[in-house]
Amino acid sequence: MAPKRIDAGGRAMIQARGLGKRFGDKRVLAELDFEVADGDFLVVTGPNGSGKTTLLRLCVGLAAPTSGELDIPDRSLIGYLGHDPLVYRELTALENLNLYGRLYRILQRRERIGMLLERFGLWDARNERTGSLSRGMLQRLGLCRTLLHEPALLVLDEPYSSLDAEGATLLDSELADLRPTRTLVVATHDPTRVARLASGRLALA
Repeated sequence: MAPKRIDAGGRAMIQARGLGKRFGDKRVLAELDFEVADGDFLVVTGPNGSGKTTLLRLCVGLAAPTSGELDIPDRSLIGYLGHDPLVYRELTALENLNLYGRLYRILQRRERIGMLLERFGLWDARNERTGSLSRGMLQRLGLCRTLLHEPALLVLDEPYSSLDAEGATLLDSELADLRPTRTLVVATHDPTRVARLASGRLALA
């Protein structure tokens, strides 16, 4: 089944004006102005230490700016994948997704979970404790968790990290399927991988 369009009411999903972030005396981001409209696919690029991860954490509410304004109408519509897949290592893959499904109050969550595990090649590993999974399989599970509640805005920090060739191809296909119906912000060291999907690029120095 193709993903359904989630209407954001014609609003900008993210608006930043003069956005800045410091950690003590260290300035990580300064005077950033950008907008992500409903349906955009923004690629965030830059070398290590340029603030990509910090910017994405600001966008999902895991950090607060030290200057400027950041307007995001509804953070409940966000699906976020960071450097940690945010799964419980003592639980199985299936138990993890079932837990998140209950937290999100997803209707027909069993069907949704089964579909995602199949799509990302994790069905056979569904009853394994995640602490025993490889880093690539954990990344796949993190993607399942991120997509579980069908968020309108996807914020992905280096989503291809640790994926093998098969996993990267699966993610290529998933992003292409989501492109017409979702808004995406993706930080990556390899912008050519998603260039055909991108509507804009924010390069951090």
